[in-house]
Parts: sequence; structure tokens; C-alpha cells
Amino acid sequence: MRHVLTTQRLVLRPVTDQDHEALLDHWTQPGVRRFLFDGAVLSPEEITEVISGSARNFAAAGYGLWLVRERRPEPPSESGGSGLVGTAGLRPLEDLGLEILYSLAPGAWGKGYATEAAGAVLEYALGPLGLPEVLAEVDEGNVASAAVVRRLGMVPFGTVPGVLGPMIRYRRTR
Repeated sequence: MRHVLTTQRLVLRPVTDQDHEALLDHWTQPGVRRFLFDGAVLSPEEITEVISGSARNFAAAGYGLWLVRERRPEPPSESGGSGLVGTAGLRPLEDLGLEILYSLAPGAWGKGYATEAAGAVLEYALGPLGLPEVLAEVDEGNVASAAVVRRLGMVPFGTVPGVLGPMIRYRRTR
């Protein structure tokens, strides 16, 4: 499969139609969707469109949404033991460029996986994909994500209104 990214602990591969059920389960968890979808629950049809849009973007431009799994899944745990860590990807942010996004399963929180997965996507975007910069938009109240983007070397450049309050925009250039 093209566009697979690996890190020391993770494998990121483009989402496929076979991931629909896993994404539905993952993205309907309140802690996962809180900041990613401003608390909204995506319908099965919306998830189908996310998967289709990602496939189109990978085919046309080399970016989209990756499913993030542990390289060596641990024994069953509260996260189900599936090895599902979450998602990471790139998507357009208005007409400004591409933004990085990610979501983690609650059982994967606090392990550094967000920084690791987002870092792999960021390095891919600035390296092989050839982007001059990558953006991020983080809800002001999302302290954990703000810390992740700062660890990735992203710097704030603006604030815009959001559903849950102000959104801080970050960027990192080559």
C-alpha cells in the first residue's frame, strides 16, 4: 500500500472502506469527538464521505487520512486491544493550505502517540510531499493538542472564532 508511514511504535496507513466500522466506533466516543468535531457525532454516511474524500486526495495529491495502529499491539486492554491508536491526517484549512489533524483512542492517551503520529505526518508533508508549510488549528481549551503542536515546532500565528471558543492557528515551515 502506498503512503504508509511508520515510526518506532506506530504504523500509519491510509484509511479504506474496511475501516468504516472502526472509524465509526472511534469517532463516536465523546472524548475523541470533543475537539475534533466540536462534540458532533458523524453519521455513517459522513464517515463514508471522509473515507472517499481521503482516497481521492491520496490519489490526486498524496495526502489524506491515516489510520494509526501500534506496530506490535499490546494484550487486550480498555481500548479493546485492537492496536487502534487513532487517526492522523492532512486536510485543507480554508484557502490557507493544509492542516494537520489527529484523534486518539482514550486508551492511547498520555503515551506520546499524538506527537509521534502527527510528527510522522508533518515530516511527510514537509519532506516527500514538498509542502512549504503545514498548519494546525487548535481549540483554545484543548491544552493537550496545543502542547502536541508546540512539541512539533509549530508556532502560533493567529486566532479565529470557533464553535467551542477561540481557535489558535499554528504553522511550521520547512
